[in-house]
Amino acid sequence: MLPEVETWLRSRTTSSADWPIGTLMAAKGTTRISVVLPARDEAETVGEIVGAIRRDLVESVPLVDELIVIDSRSTDDTAAQAVQAGAKVFAQDEILCELEPLDGKGEALWKSLAVTTGDLIVFVDADLREFRTSFVTGLLGPLLVDPSIAYVKGCYDRPLSGVQGAGGRVTELVARPLLNLHWPLLAGFVQPLSGEYAGRRSALERVPFVSGYGVEMALLIDLLEFAGLDALAQVDLGRRVHSHQSTEALGGMAGQIMHTAWSRLERQGKIVSLHVPSAQVTQFRRGLYGHDPLVRDVTVAERPPMVTVPQYAGRGL
Repeated sequence: MLPEVETWLRSRTTSSADWPIGTLMAAKGTTRISVVLPARDEAETVGEIVGAIRRDLVESVPLVDELIVIDSRSTDDTAAQAVQAGAKVFAQDEILCELEPLDGKGEALWKSLAVTTGDLIVFVDADLREFRTSFVTGLLGPLLVDPSIAYVKGCYDRPLSGVQGAGGRVTELVARPLLNLHWPLLAGFVQPLSGEYAGRRSALERVPFVSGYGVEMALLIDLLEFAGLDALAQVDLGRRVHSHQSTEALGGMAGQIMHTAWSRLERQGKIVSLHVPSAQVTQFRRGLYGHDPLVRDVTVAERPPMVTVPQYAGRGL
């Protein structure tokens, strides 16, 4: 590990317990805070998460000013559950609808910038179980107290099938090796692909958003380039429990993350590309007569920095 990363780990890693609500309220002042949940078919969990945030951080104390769910083409009653629990819901494709719609989580996150007003924006995945509002307060702590910090990632333990630390398979097999090889300044992030993070609007609106599963990787790399390592931080949120995807599905995610890394390596002049990476990953399923091929498109589209979008720039935020 680089010496500057060791220094960063000591100075920029805290725990959610380090940020009691009284400290945050004293530091909030006139700062507006938005919490955003991107959600697709998460009716089982989204209401509980929204309800907890509203109860603890909107009604009990006025910390959170906006609680928003971006419904990403759900086919269940995700939107209804979110509204009932107290969130304002926007359909992903109805935001900046004059633009050609894209698929993926990153699209929902990017579009949330256009319908929120917070100076600080907290992103929380909508599939969490055993959710605690300390996820939100922990992420906000460094941003509210230290104006030099632009972006905060959550880290935690991720159990899988009852085995502590067995989750995060794509992180350990794909993302962490890529970051250590090509962006060693980011080697100190415990959970570089975590879905819980927060940032200043002034930073988030100035970097591109990958539309697919590479969005977390891209944000880390791009914000490192934009703001520098000392403007990034991480907070230990304890334990994260959520529904896990199949290894087959994770293979598609890994492909998108590798495409995302490739694009950043090219853009930053770290590689000289002599070919265009294949857009497809072929996997196999056991069928009636043997192994049947399953071909996935793993290319990732990308949205430009939101400040470059005329419809957004004219809002006067």
